[in-house]
Amino acid sequence: MPLPSGTYSPGVAVPAAQRVLGARDLFSLWFSLGIGLMVLQLGGLLAPGLGLAGGVGAILLGTAVGVLLLGAVAVIGADTGLSAMSALKLSLGSRGAVLPALLNLLQLVGWGAFEIIVMRDAASLLAGKLFAEGSVLTSPWLWTLFFGALATLLAVTGPLTFVRRVLRKWGIWLLLGACLWLTWNLFDKADLGALWARAGDGSLPFALGFDIAIAMPLSWLPLIADYSRFGKAAGRVFAGTAAGFFCGNVWLMSLGVAYTLAFAPSGEMNALLLALAGAGLGIPLLLILLDESENAFADIHSAAVSSGTLVALKVEHLALGLGTLCTLIALFAPLAEYQNFLLMIGSVFAPLFGVVLIDHFVLRQRRAAVAPAGLRWDALVAWACGALTYHLLAQLAPDVGATLPSLLLAGMLQLAFGWSRRGRQAPAVA
Repeated sequence: MPLPSGTYSPGVAVPAAQRVLGARDLFSLWFSLGIGLMVLQLGGLLAPGLGLAGGVGAILLGTAVGVLLLGAVAVIGADTGLSAMSALKLSLGSRGAVLPALLNLLQLVGWGAFEIIVMRDAASLLAGKLFAEGSVLTSPWLWTLFFGALATLLAVTGPLTFVRRVLRKWGIWLLLGACLWLTWNLFDKADLGALWARAGDGSLPFALGFDIAIAMPLSWLPLIADYSRFGKAAGRVFAGTAAGFFCGNVWLMSLGVAYTLAFAPSGEMNALLLALAGAGLGIPLLLILLDESENAFADIHSAAVSSGTLVALKVEHLALGLGTLCTLIALFAPLAEYQNFLLMIGSVFAPLFGVVLIDHFVLRQRRAAVAPAGLRWDALVAWACGALTYHLLAQLAPDVGATLPSLLLAGMLQLAFGWSRRGRQAPAVA
């Protein structure tokens, strides 16, 4: 039965009659999630080493590959109707899916808190330009509580309410207006021809820039099925997801590169934010800042869904508790080192979904299945080998990039193990 808020039990497939999101809905959602302050800042990281041409090239290539994988994992949610962590049981076994659920919960709580911190800092900076120093409106505590409450409220209401009543009706148009204004301001005030011709300083290899760009869509792999399970049809789910995230992510990350080179050559976060705040009286940055709450919403909602695969509580109750936890972490915890820890945890999900994609599309050929009890040791071994490869490449050959090779290796191992298992189960021919 559907829950009153429009959320559903994580371990139960969403009924076909309740799968109401079309390509336009999913485009709006993933365009919005592809936009944000962290996306702009990530583009700024690419700027010094790659320059404008190299940075945009890495962003285009990395995002294109990433959204193909993101869309493919979204199809798994549409095919099964299951949440992301519940769908993992089909590939890893019921007990095997516990570890990724715990890791996903840990990273989502951390990223939810980090999103609140990013919003708090940007809002405090904007308020400092408008109000006198010492005003209550410049207080980081005030903005932490405000954005924590906003993200938690969105997470409690659930994805159907958020997408159909907020994003589709007016949110997407405000975001488009903000992005268009920032783009116009860039073309009006910067010499893009000179910036395009200027090479980067070489401090960042192109392969590493590709790895950074592909990490943005891949970071959503552990939770995309939490939303795509509400999709009407697999083809629409794939198209809306891939096109929406590609457009939003490429646009904003490229603006981050260009704004950094043109207006904030020091590369410092506050310098980039001040440059953005100077465009359009800060209104475009304010709209993007409010949009960042949608990223925190997604983190908190999916953390609740992951928790729902481990404990028998309603998703909206878990979302309320986890949103409160994220807000408290943002208020009190120093996250400088925790961010690196979260990135390390996130690195295990690229090879994991190499395993899941091969299992769903090649070995099971998108057919419905009952999750095997216990552990799927072959899938776990393939995942572990991919994760080990990721960290070896990151340490020994950073110029090569680690994300895509680890994903491909894990997928190929899963394919080999699956074919071997089929061979052993095939009846002997007399």
